[in-house]
Amino acid sequence: MSEIKFQANLTETHQYLRSLLLERCSQKSIDWLDSKTEILEKNYEEKKLFMFFSMASRFFEKKQLAMSSLEKEQASAIRQGFAPSSWDALQTARTILLLSIPYADFEQQVKTLDTLFESADVAELVALYAALPLLPNPVIHIKRAAEGIRTNMTIVLDAVALNNPFPSEYFDEISWNQLVLKSIFTERPVYQIYNADTRANERLAATLSDYAHERWAAGRAVTPELWRFTGQFANETLLADYQKLFESGSPLEKNAALLACEEANTEQSNQLLETFKPKVQKLLNSWDELGKAYQAEKGPLPSGYQQAGSGVSKPDEN
Repeated sequence: MSEIKFQANLTETHQYLRSLLLERCSQKSIDWLDSKTEILEKNYEEKKLFMFFSMASRFFEKKQLAMSSLEKEQASAIRQGFAPSSWDALQTARTILLLSIPYADFEQQVKTLDTLFESADVAELVALYAALPLLPNPVIHIKRAAEGIRTNMTIVLDAVALNNPFPSEYFDEISWNQLVLKSIFTERPVYQIYNADTRANERLAATLSDYAHERWAAGRAVTPELWRFTGQFANETLLADYQKLFESGSPLEKNAALLACEEANTEQSNQLLETFKPKVQKLLNSWDELGKAYQAEKGPLPSGYQQAGSGVSKPDEN
C-alpha cells in the first residue's frame, strides 16, 4: 500500500471535536489541549504524544457530551456514520491528540498506535477503538479493530461495535459475523450497530438459529434482535423458528418474527403472516423500533464496564 486514504478531513474533524469541548469544558482545559496539539503539529515526537494522551485525564472529565441534533448532523457530515453522541469530554480530547499522528509512514503509524493500545487502560482503549473511523489509512487498522471484538469488557466492545462505521465498511465476513455474535451473546443493543442490515449473510443467519436452539434447549431466552439478520435467508429451519416465536414467544419476539417473515417474502412466510399477524399485540414497523423497545424493556445499560458474559460489573477505570 502506497496511497494515503483519508476517512475524514483531519482539520475539519479537529475543529469539530474542539467545538464540542469548547461548549462544555473550562478555558484552562481548552488552552492545555490547544498548546499540546500545537506542539505536536510543529515538532512531533512520539514520546510527547504518549505523555499528552495520558495527561489529558487531568484536564478533561468523563462527562458524556449529550450532543444536540445539529451537532449530530455535523458529525455525520464530517464522516458518514460518525456518531460521537456517547463520547465523553476526555475521550474527545484524546481523539484530537490522535489526529496528530503522522500517517505518511504506514508502518510507523501502526507502530505508534500499537504502543498506545498495548499500554492503554480501559478508558484509553475506548478512545482508541472509537477513533478508528477517523484515522487515515483505514486498511492498516482492520486487524486491530477485529481484535477489539475479543475483549471481555463490554464498554470496549461497544466502542468497536456500536455507532462505529468502521466494521461494516472494512471487516471481512468472518470478523463481521464475530462482531454481531459477540454483541448478541453479551446482550448489547444490536440496533446501534452501524449498517447492520447491509452485512447480513447466510452463514450468520444459520449460526444465529443454532444459537437460539441451544438457548431454548437450556430453557433460556434470546434477544428478539437476533432475528434481524435472518429474514432474507429464511429456510425451513428458520421458518419453524418464526412459527415457534409466533406461538410461544414474548410480544417483542412475535414482532421480530413478523418483521423477519415480511423480509423473507416467500409463500411459507406469507402463510405465517396471514395466520399470526392479527395476533401480534403491538406492531413495531422496523428493527430499530424493536431494538429500542427491547432496550427500554430491559432498562438502561450498566455504567462502568462489565465482563462480557459474566454479569460481573466493575467500576470504570481512568
